[in-house]
Amino acid sequence: MHAETNMKYTSYWLDTAPPFEGGQDGPVEGRFDVAIIGGGFTGLSAALRLARAGVSVALLEAQHVGAGGSGRNGGHLNNGLAHGYAAAKAHLGATRAHALYKAYDRSIDMIEDIIAEERISCDFRRSGKLKLASKPGHVAGLRANCDLIAREVDPEARWLEPSDLKDEIGSRAFHGATLQPKSAMMHMGRYVAGLARAASGHGARIWEGAPVTARHRQNGGWQLETPRGHLQAERVIAATDAYSGVHGPAPLKPFRKRIIAVGSFIVATRQLDDAEVAATMPGNRTCVTSMNIGNYFRLSPDNRLIFGGRARFSATSDQRSDAKSGAILRAGMAQIFPQLANVQIDYCWGGLVGMTKDRLPRAGEMDDMIYGMGYSGHGAQMSTLVGASLADLAMGREDTNPLAGLDWPTVPGYSGRPWFLPFVGMWFALKDRLA
Repeated sequence: MHAETNMKYTSYWLDTAPPFEGGQDGPVEGRFDVAIIGGGFTGLSAALRLARAGVSVALLEAQHVGAGGSGRNGGHLNNGLAHGYAAAKAHLGATRAHALYKAYDRSIDMIEDIIAEERISCDFRRSGKLKLASKPGHVAGLRANCDLIAREVDPEARWLEPSDLKDEIGSRAFHGATLQPKSAMMHMGRYVAGLARAASGHGARIWEGAPVTARHRQNGGWQLETPRGHLQAERVIAATDAYSGVHGPAPLKPFRKRIIAVGSFIVATRQLDDAEVAATMPGNRTCVTSMNIGNYFRLSPDNRLIFGGRARFSATSDQRSDAKSGAILRAGMAQIFPQLANVQIDYCWGGLVGMTKDRLPRAGEMDDMIYGMGYSGHGAQMSTLVGASLADLAMGREDTNPLAGLDWPTVPGYSGRPWFLPFVGMWFALKDRLA
């Protein structure tokens, strides 16, 4: 990577958001109806729903709210599934695929409603998403998927020819795109802090710096242990996604053979001036490329290009790993936007994505815990709805979970350490070269 001056190895979203200041200062203690493990979008959405309903709720976060994927993502709220819609129909059946697609739409609607109701200032905007064809050979499949989506689940989706892209993106690297106007973007750090303030304001008690180290049965409910004390709860919600893995706490062991933690990495440039914005991202949408090892990018509210991807198939995210990935991302950014080849990079960070074997999220009950996780790179848009559904499950309502009944087998030969990731990376790289 170029020798950057004053580059920060921290998330742009967390660095530019006011911190949540409503956490509990004293020891972890008390008796609650529901305890939540994890202070990201899923856990905080559940806490807000429960607190609004008058349910006594405690949330335990190992670090600080938004420390995991909720504060480390690319800033996209893209509707639609991780799969092509045709592939989802083949895997799930037409009825289930349709319902799940619509659930992503509902989650973005819910985010928009919460932002309005709780007056969260987080630059939410219905920007629309472009799924960009990176190779001529990708056009037919993407266009067929676009036509199917428009016909069956989203009549606003439409195909853009290469000539249409001139007003959208300042790059000659693409051969057409699907436009999905319902997709949105927001400032993730401000939303996660605002969600925490809202939940706390309605009565949820939030302890940061309180990792759960053990869970014991007690008096028909559960006792959760942390280094800061312990509490009792009738029900427990696990909302830890990629951070449930081999380094996660013992109470999350049932998820270790089901969640594959994969590193995802992002850089943010310096602020671009008006001319640079017009030459780079005139459409100001969220963008995703069609490669297996692809990229995603958008402008920040202060006009930085935020550019991310699965730069390296790694299960780690530390400064050394992030720096290596940042160099790969800079090269990828320069291929798409040659005019930014030498632009200053102000931020470089990574985080973990919780993948499932079939790249579909899961929510339900296991090992006497309610859980929601496995978003497979689409958590920012789906987790708010899932969190609300987990709260409903805790309150005895079972009809709002869009993932109910999905079987969730373990990954064969996997015990929480994804030894196979380099081989997966090589396979996808080969597919990208041959496609």
